[in-house]
Order: sequence, then structure tokens, then C-alpha cells
Amino acid sequence: MNHGVSRRRTGLVRRSPLFAPFLVRSFRFQYPADLLTSWGTEMENLILGWYVLVETGSVLLLTLFGSLQYFGTLVAPVFGMAGDRLGHRNVLCAMRIGYATLAGALMAFAFSGTLRPVHVFVIAGIAGLVRPSDLAMRSALVAETMPVDRFVSAMGAARTTSDSARTVGALAGAGLFAALGMGPAYVAIVCFYVAGFVLTLGVGGTQRGRGVIALSPRPSLWRDLREGLAYLWDSPSSLAALWLAFLVNMTAYPLTSGLLPYVAMDIYHVDQTGLGYLIASFAFGGLLGSVTIGLAGRTVRPARMMIVFALAWYAMLLVFVHTRTPASGSAALILAGLAQSLSLVPMSAMLLHGAGAFRGRVMGMRMLAIYGLPIGLTAAGALIDRVGFVTTGTLYCGVGVALTMLIAIHWRGVLWPLHASANAR
Repeated sequence: MNHGVSRRRTGLVRRSPLFAPFLVRSFRFQYPADLLTSWGTEMENLILGWYVLVETGSVLLLTLFGSLQYFGTLVAPVFGMAGDRLGHRNVLCAMRIGYATLAGALMAFAFSGTLRPVHVFVIAGIAGLVRPSDLAMRSALVAETMPVDRFVSAMGAARTTSDSARTVGALAGAGLFAALGMGPAYVAIVCFYVAGFVLTLGVGGTQRGRGVIALSPRPSLWRDLREGLAYLWDSPSSLAALWLAFLVNMTAYPLTSGLLPYVAMDIYHVDQTGLGYLIASFAFGGLLGSVTIGLAGRTVRPARMMIVFALAWYAMLLVFVHTRTPASGSAALILAGLAQSLSLVPMSAMLLHGAGAFRGRVMGMRMLAIYGLPIGLTAAGALIDRVGFVTTGTLYCGVGVALTMLIAIHWRGVLWPLHASANAR
């Protein structure tokens, strides 16, 4: 019987690289843990974003709320160093217990009828110190536990947790919020976080870079940071990826994250359910892209895909900002989400390829690039009040395309040739 199961699993791997990572025991725990955590996060983002906009009526405060969720990008390298020293799974477990605790506090405020926008801003600020590093720890853990021949497929499969959560979690959050209110919706969110923590406890079993977690203690955190910076400085392709990551977070993501509640209410004139469909559309496109990467496996040329689909992402966003109906907006968001995933998943694979003992620090610096998002969101909020959403969105897309081309030209020698290490399969 066991031999028969093994043969069936091997046959599945040969037919579809997307499923190959699930033969690793650790990934079978990590995938549902990441999925449930992402569900809770996406439900929170939708519910709280809508609450802030309705209670305050201010797009500037909405963008401030969105910015607070990424404040922790400034300390993401510290979480990366902690992961390299203490173990990425251990750090991830502590983070997810924190999410459950903060969500429980909001649940208590909601049930007691004492919830106010100030509570949301304070708790969002605390969560924002930690949450941006979650994706970095996930990616580092995949790199740590996955054999080389399944790594790219595993990155694509792992990305489907956040993409599918944005689709299902956004719709579920909108439905629960509209039907039952904030308190009951937060009961589900807390349960997702707790279940994610429990499943994360089962992650482990290093396959690549065995012994990375058990590194001998280093003299100081500062030395760890200097070593990580030196590694990145000596890797031009990694520098290009980090600059591109900062750029898309500053000019692309604001249009499809913190500003979507404004688009739903003031441009499309739909309620929170309509907002859920818009979020789900972008996420569905991202899910398609992640599945495509998972199926393509080692045929992917990471650096080339990163640049080409970043440009396609901006093109689809430009279409989105000029649409005037929810249906056409959703279609544009699906295509934007597809291009986004086909750009950023190869970027992560390229950064982690060969990073070895620096995985946590490399991904910590990658998360530091997310600080472009609160900068872009805050600036967009001020610009929209003065020149409107369409002009602001067009400006962001134009700047994004121009600077992406500049990055591609400046680092063309390490990003474009097929024989370059950044395009290694």
C-alpha cells in the first residue's frame, strides 16, 4: 500500500510541477498555515478600511490607515536577522500569536460597542510593526525547507496562499461584515489566526542549507546587518530587484490596495460587497499568475519576467484608473493582478537563489522596500484631494513605467542576458 501511494505521488509530480512541493512534509503544514493567516489578514484589511472610510469620510485618513499597516517595513531587516538567528519558524509563530491577540482586542471593542477609529489606528499601527515581515519569513522558510529542483514551483505555490486569500477572504469578510456586523466577523478572523499558528508549529525539516537555523551566535546584530548589506551590494541583480520592489510599492500598489475603498465608494458608488469584488478581482489575477509560475517551474527566466511584467502591470493599472464601471474595473484589475504576480514571484525567487545563510536578511531588506507603499499612499491621498483620482493614477503609472525602464537599462548586463545568473533556471 505504501509503495502504491509513493508511486501515485511520484506520478503526480511528473505530471504537474505545481504539486511537487507538497511532497515535502514541511510544506504541507506551511501552505495551510499561510493560507489561513492570509485569510484573516485580508478580511481585516477590508473590514477596517471600510470602517475608517465610513466613520471618518476622509480619503486622507483612509490612506493613513493603509500606511500604518506597513510601518514595520522599517524594522523588517531586524526580523530577518532574528529569523536567521532564532529560526524562521519560531519567529513566524510569535508573529502569528501577536496577530490573534490584536484581532481579539478589536473583537472585544466591537462586541462591547466601544470601537472608535482611534482604536483601529492604534491597533493597526502595532500590527503594522510586525505584519510586513510575515511574507519575508514565509519565503525564507520555503527556501530553507525546499529542494532546489522544486524551489521555483514552491514559490509560485506559496504565493497562491495570499492571492487566493485576497479573493476568498475579501468576499468572505465583506459578506460577514454586511450580514452579521464587525464582532462576529472578527470571531472568524481570530479563529483563522489561531489555526494558522497551530499549523505553523508543524513546519520544519530543513532540506536546503541544512544547519542554517543552528548557526553559531554572532557577535552582534549590527554585524549581521552589515554582512547582509555587503551581500546585497555585491549582487547587482539583487540591487535592481530591490529598487524595482520599492518603485512598484510606491507607485503601483497604492492604486489597488489602500485606495480601493475610495474607488468603490466615490467612483463606482458601490457598497462593501462591491469593494470585496474589486479586491477579489485583483487577487484572482494574482492567483492565476502564481499558478502559472508554479506550473512553469524551472523554465522561468526570473529577471526578464520581473521587468517585462512590471511594465505590463503599469499598463493594466492605467486602463483601470480610466474605467468608470465596476465591471470594466474588475476586468482591468484581473489583468493587473496577473501581471503583478508574474513580476514579483520571479523577483523573490531571484533574490533567494543562492542566498544561503543570508535568506532572512535578504528578504528582510526586500520587505524594507515595501516602505514605498505608505509613502505612495500618503502622497496619493493628498494628490487626489487636489487633482482627482484619474490624474493621480495616470501620474503614478507614468512615473512607474519611466523608472522601470531606467532600472532595466542601468542593470541590463545582469538582468537581460539568458546566461546571466539572475535568469538561471
